[in-house]
Amino acid sequence: MGWCFVGFVLILAALAIFLVAPGRPRRLLRAPFLHYHFAHRGLFTRDQSVPENSLPAFSAAVACGCGIELDVQFTADKQLVVFHDDTLDRMTGAKGWVRDHTWQQIQSLSLAGTACTPPLFARALEEIGGRVPLIVEIKSRQEYGGAYLDALCTATLQALAGYHGPYCIESFDPRVVWRIRRMAPGVLRGQLADSYRANRKLGVPPLHAYLISHCCGNFLGRPDFIAWCPERENGAVALCRALGAMMVQWTILPQHDRKACQRRYDALIFQWYTPGPRY
Repeated sequence: MGWCFVGFVLILAALAIFLVAPGRPRRLLRAPFLHYHFAHRGLFTRDQSVPENSLPAFSAAVACGCGIELDVQFTADKQLVVFHDDTLDRMTGAKGWVRDHTWQQIQSLSLAGTACTPPLFARALEEIGGRVPLIVEIKSRQEYGGAYLDALCTATLQALAGYHGPYCIESFDPRVVWRIRRMAPGVLRGQLADSYRANRKLGVPPLHAYLISHCCGNFLGRPDFIAWCPERENGAVALCRALGAMMVQWTILPQHDRKACQRRYDALIFQWYTPGPRY
């Protein structure tokens, strides 16, 4: 009976490692991103007078030498726009899903009441000009099918083919990370993860919240890095760290203990303050 129990525990442990394990460390690919500060959605202001994911926010980050984290998703006519939210409501005052509006409709919208408008990804890359490293988050949703995600990942990679600085790609969706692994194995890729508590607060069902907060989709993408929130690491994230994953933390705010974050993480995504480019 005792040996059966031990065997069962070992099987469970092996299954957990299989599901959660990151990819093997690729140190040369990591090097351009290590100990960098990345401006979350560009160097935007708390009052959105310089709006998030805008060309001025990207220019400000470049001016201080910081890396940039930004978000990409499709419009209705499959143009790649830099925009964080699934809907237009918060940042533009317009209503509805970004994916249901054409680029012609979106390009005329004001970001937070300013003269800035949402940029195409290609225009953002032109503005940044390869001068700082990029973390590109591909936005996804559970209902997106394989063909849609294939097209989204392909378009992102095609746009980045002309970018002359270092870049990596991350997503909360392990299906996206898997596609980047398959389509562009030479690109550094990361799995974004939020805590179980945060996912439940967003209304995610308990089992799904547990699986995604514990990186149980890593067997698909075998990510090079884990991008974790400021909460205490759960056991799965700690396991990824122990197995050699590069560790990135998002999003560091002025009230956080920045020195402690710098000691524990290989790169930091920050917001609402201006640190030096590297630490």
